[in-house]
Amino acid sequence: MKTPGLAGRLTALVLATALVACGRPIAPPETSGELQVGVRNSPATYYLSRNGDAAGFEHDLIQAFAQSQHWTLKWTPKPSPQALFDLLENRRIHLAAATLPQAVVKDRHLIAGPVLFETPIHIVYRISDRKPRNIADLTGRKLALIIGSGHGPVLMHLKRKYPGLTWSALDNIWPDELLSQLQTGKYDAVVINGMDFDPVRTYYPELAVAFDLPATQKIVWALPKHSSRTLRNALARFIEQARGDGTIQRIYERYFGHVKRLDNSDILGIVQRRPQRLPDLRRYFQEAQTLTGIDWRLLAAIGYQESQWDPSATSPTGVRGLMMLTAETADRMRISNRLNARQSILGGARYLAMLKDALPARIREPDRTWLALAAYNQGQGHMEDARRIAQARGGNPDNWADVKAALPYLGRSEFAKVMKYGYARGVEALSFAENIRNYYDILVRLEPEYNPLINLGIREEDPDVPG
Repeated sequence: MKTPGLAGRLTALVLATALVACGRPIAPPETSGELQVGVRNSPATYYLSRNGDAAGFEHDLIQAFAQSQHWTLKWTPKPSPQALFDLLENRRIHLAAATLPQAVVKDRHLIAGPVLFETPIHIVYRISDRKPRNIADLTGRKLALIIGSGHGPVLMHLKRKYPGLTWSALDNIWPDELLSQLQTGKYDAVVINGMDFDPVRTYYPELAVAFDLPATQKIVWALPKHSSRTLRNALARFIEQARGDGTIQRIYERYFGHVKRLDNSDILGIVQRRPQRLPDLRRYFQEAQTLTGIDWRLLAAIGYQESQWDPSATSPTGVRGLMMLTAETADRMRISNRLNARQSILGGARYLAMLKDALPARIREPDRTWLALAAYNQGQGHMEDARRIAQARGGNPDNWADVKAALPYLGRSEFAKVMKYGYARGVEALSFAENIRNYYDILVRLEPEYNPLINLGIREEDPDVPG
């Protein structure tokens, strides 16, 4: 037998050292300067946005926490709940974010962080089936939930009154798989948190909430059993401050403030009209993006909200065309024929770009875009009045969440008579902007982004070539 040489012994030593290190808990973030976080991929938690950047409600909140402590961040996505809990139990991460119910975290003998928000518990069904209206209607139906979701104890309590209530308990899957199984007909209804269903409801236009269970769940982050007290205290202070200064509200608004605006018929409407009407218009929206820098899918969302992509649309008030421009706006944008699809789209895009440019430079995205959308609907003057009202009510006039709360006041006589631009149907502008946000989300999911530099070789006369 050959005795290992020096190189072989060194290699073995390095491997042995690495194996020991792999089994050792990571150093606390206050020591290492790095916060390591385990996550699931979902709109509520962590995902890669259309430009490749990480995003998500919990992602943004954790990022703000890490910045407040001057720590760097390391993200570890995991494909299943058990894989995430294994990281915690082996102390390979400092915390886990996955819209985790407080009760579930405690049942696993982990440490629950401060409560981030409370979410309802939905019963979701296929709209093609008879809608269950209460727990009694679920007896005899195939109901499913996820083991470890915290919903089992709620149903066990209800089963005392409804002995015929039964359900299947699925192990080690995320809620998106539960919804997929409902959509394919494997179950008649499922039990799911609002924060897991509401942000993705446009992905599942065939599904809807039947009713909510008589309970809510507190959502938290999970920490290992022997996590650093310094980390726990810092987290508690941060969440308390973030709740008080509006940080949580602002991040929540960015991701979820609009998700309940559309009903299922609205969602199905754009999904069904897209293959029929959008191909002939796509090249014009992409041309408008090239001219203005505004994502063509946002412009297409405006076009759908305004006219359902009908170039000949006309309203009783005199606005006309696919982007429903007034005669005055068309003149300002040098549009000679509002019923010409290309002219209307280019005019609407230039008008939105002008409204965005008119806002103070300090206003950041995406608030800048949402404020400009409200101005697109009701004019720059009325939107500025809404910003003044927001400030008078103690809000931030540069923040869409505060301005959208102020918009309905434009229609109240006591405010209208003292506002510079008078009465306006602020609720209309609010609905307009929020609907477009939803349509934009749908189009971002269904339509590829357009890069003019990459697409220079595509012939303009071929509208069916994807951007």
